Amino acid sequence: MEARPDPHRAADPSRRLALGAALVGGSGLLSGCQGQLPEGFQGWTEAQKAVLELRFHARKHEGAWTVPQLLEHLAQSIEYSMSGYPAPKPAWFQSTLGKTAFALFDARGKMNHDRDEPIPGAPALDAEATLKHGVQRLLDAMDAFAAWTGPLKPHFAYGPLSKPEYQRAHLMHLAHHWERLQPAAA
Repeated sequence: MEARPDPHRAADPSRRLALGAALVGGSGLLSGCQGQLPEGFQGWTEAQKAVLELRFHARKHEGAWTVPQLLEHLAQSIEYSMSGYPAPKPAWFQSTLGKTAFALFDARGKMNHDRDEPIPGAPALDAEATLKHGVQRLLDAMDAFAAWTGPLKPHFAYGPLSKPEYQRAHLMHLAHHWERLQPAAA
């Protein structure tokens, strides 16, 4: 007897994408699902406190960037949600892969991406920036976002997001990068 392929099994990447898109868009199984955000980043005020603490507790960044560059990267992401990303992915990408990725991250409450990858089209991160400047820029971006009442620009990968969705995306982004911050050697 010949074995029949399982029609629900996503063996190749295109089938996995189709299955993911069906879960997110077609049947809506993941729409409205929100996983718990990581400790320290469950709310905007809590995240701002984590940023401010960097001024008082030295940290090192285990990645390609310095801590001030990391903070600049995080600020850029928040700023671009209000002003527009410099090099967005095509609309087809945003409405399929991007929408699927955001829905999966949202459902898990946790983001996963290449943490050494700059935002497409963003200016190079300032290698000479100070920690004080980086902390202040990120806090200023967070304050501006919290006060923002205008329309938000589509995310370069996820496409259009509501303000609550964008806030979750920013919190997950902050938490994901924070995993690489370690106490600095005394």
